[in-house]
Amino acid sequence: MRAYATNSVGTAYGNEVSFRGLGIGDFYQGGIIAYLLQPGDPGYDANTPHGIIAAPTDQSTGAPWGCSNTDIGGTQTGIGYGAANTAAIVNGCTQTGIAARICNNLELNGYNDWYLPSLDELEQLYLNLHLNGIGSFNSAYYWSSTENVANEAWRFGFANAFTTNGWKATAVYVRGVRVF
Repeated sequence: MRAYATNSVGTAYGNEVSFRGLGIGDFYQGGIIAYLLQPGDPGYDANTPHGIIAAPTDQSTGAPWGCSNTDIGGTQTGIGYGAANTAAIVNGCTQTGIAARICNNLELNGYNDWYLPSLDELEQLYLNLHLNGIGSFNSAYYWSSTENVANEAWRFGFANAFTTNGWKATAVYVRGVRVF
């Protein structure tokens, strides 16, 4: 589109400008847009786009989920639950260097509200970013904030799109996310 003005001398045109909304893969608010909320997702608003932003790089190439033999309880798999899961892990586990704490303590590109994604949020990073070559993900397992049982938590394989549980003490990749 471009602006124009018409008077007795004629018509003058301004520069052409293009507009588009936010999209998957755009750099926005400190990271890369990985998912746009859909109807039915917690926080969805048809008038204002909201979604999940992934940190542009991994926060760790090998951190434990943490607190083996401790049942954190109450973590969820769905979109919109990663932040609450992370808070539950951080509050229920005093171990240092764990995946949730790494994300919770992250200050990156002017933002400090990062968290460890839920299993479904992590899968969206794989589907929307990794499969499109966006975000420099490794072909490795990444921790989710979703616990399975006292000794295990869920992780997602970026090499094979495989969801599996893993021992909480296992060193696995970590990628923080935030919402907008």
